[in-house]
Amino acid sequence: MRVYLPCTLPALAAAVEAGELGPAPLTGYAVTPALTEWYASGDTEELEYVALTEAARASLRMLAADRADGVEAAPRRVVVAAEVPERAAAAGVDLEERARVRLAQPIPMAKVAAVHIDDLYAVPDIEAAVAALPAADEGDDDARFTVDGAEAHELMWYATQEIPDLLRS
Repeated sequence: MRVYLPCTLPALAAAVEAGELGPAPLTGYAVTPALTEWYASGDTEELEYVALTEAARASLRMLAADRADGVEAAPRRVVVAAEVPERAAAAGVDLEERARVRLAQPIPMAKVAAVHIDDLYAVPDIEAAVAALPAADEGDDDARFTVDGAEAHELMWYATQEIPDLLRS
């Protein structure tokens, strides 16, 4: 099963150094039965795109949390796509997002299939979205519009062998 894990560049660097994404439990996004039922007309590719988009939203929140903790990172959403056994990903009815899954074990970097990341031209909009998150969460429509604007940027696809280059940029 393909699982999309929200990440940031510092977290990706730490995962590369550790040889795994963790610590567990991890939150990821995947094509779950609830997502399939909700998006009944979509094919597998469309459903995976929905899961990727959910992970990108979570990555934006991770960027905001890093900022709040004083961690400076490039304002670029990062999503790690990994292959895990279906039994490793638990979806539940009590989870907020239809695509959300929980992973009880760290994910070895050898299971990573690809990395999706914002292109540099998206940085100003991602920066604005991170700054607007608190107001958006309070119901400010203009701030929500700014946050939603981050999704106008498609994440770029990178092969695993390109990860060291991404971390140097």
